Amino acid sequence: NWIFNNINKLEIEANISSLETTFMTTCWFWWKWRNKSIFEDDFQQPNNPILRKEMIYIGWKKPHEGWIKFNIDGACKRGGESSGCGGLFCNSDGRWMKGYFKKIGVCDAFHTELWGMYLDLDMAWNECIPRLIVESDSKILID
Repeated sequence: NWIFNNINKLEIEANISSLETTFMTTCWFWWKWRNKSIFEDDFQQPNNPILRKEMIYIGWKKPHEGWIKFNIDGACKRGGESSGCGGLFCNSDGRWMKGYFKKIGVCDAFHTELWGMYLDLDMAWNECIPRLIVESDSKILID
């Protein structure tokens, strides 16, 4: 009966709180896992999905002695109508050495980041930087 009470409450109220969202999500996963356990022979229901999360470090670290770190980023408006990229070089003391920004024009997010990578490597080549670490928030570009 509590299931129907919660469902009816959700249908009546337009203001959905985090408790109702959690309830709906939980019901959806229970239903999904039930169907997978019936129709997929190799499906294993997670015992504790919360314990499966992985902590990752998000932050900037200065490079080791003798290395230069270059950080690039790109941004574009929705629809790719305007985009640009920028980057900066930092030494092993974490001090800014050099940077740039460039308006690219019409471009999607991936190609904007790719332009940033190209400009970074071109600048590093022209500056004769032998030990370079490149960081970007574009996982597909770095991988």
